[in-house]
Amino acid sequence: MNEAQRALILPISDERRRHQRVRVAILGRFMLEDRREFPCQTINMSPGGVAMATPVLGRVGERVVAYLDHVGRIEGVVVRQFERGFAMSVWATLRRRDKLAEQLTWLANREMLGLPEGRRHERSAPQEPVSTLVLPDGVEVSCRVIDVSLSGAGIASDLRPPIGTVVMLGKTPGKVVRHLDNGFGIEFIRLVDEQPDGKPQL
Repeated sequence: MNEAQRALILPISDERRRHQRVRVAILGRFMLEDRREFPCQTINMSPGGVAMATPVLGRVGERVVAYLDHVGRIEGVVVRQFERGFAMSVWATLRRRDKLAEQLTWLANREMLGLPEGRRHERSAPQEPVSTLVLPDGVEVSCRVIDVSLSGAGIASDLRPPIGTVVMLGKTPGKVVRHLDNGFGIEFIRLVDEQPDGKPQL
């Protein structure tokens, strides 16, 4: 992180006033300064910090890089230890913290979306929810992507193509595999590529 980026980082005291910590259990991995990696699971998180259950404790002040499902890469330093885990700050620009706030809101409320579980790949809220759906007859309709993974997506739409219909979500081909209360689910014909932040690239 360069000096210009650090200048945009919101002080922790300001972050606490802006965002509440959310109780979320997110799996991931973290790396300590000596480059050893270990699994972890979040206990609670805000855009400015996260408490994690870990098999190994980082020392206070030690730099940590973590990769969390749904969230992607975060980095910061250990600010306190507790039994079976530690809490770390999150270094992030104002824009990144706002994005984290959106992701955490989605994670806290995902059960309210009524989306089916048991998917092959973890899903997350898309960076750009508005997309274009191309039907078999070539008709293009605007849609909202509820969530997306490497293998599929949930679409919010009044339109419900028959199950088995082959469609294009943006430039990604897929087929309708289920109907939801507020739309339908698509399974991609092939796995999509990941972006540098670990999110699907449609």
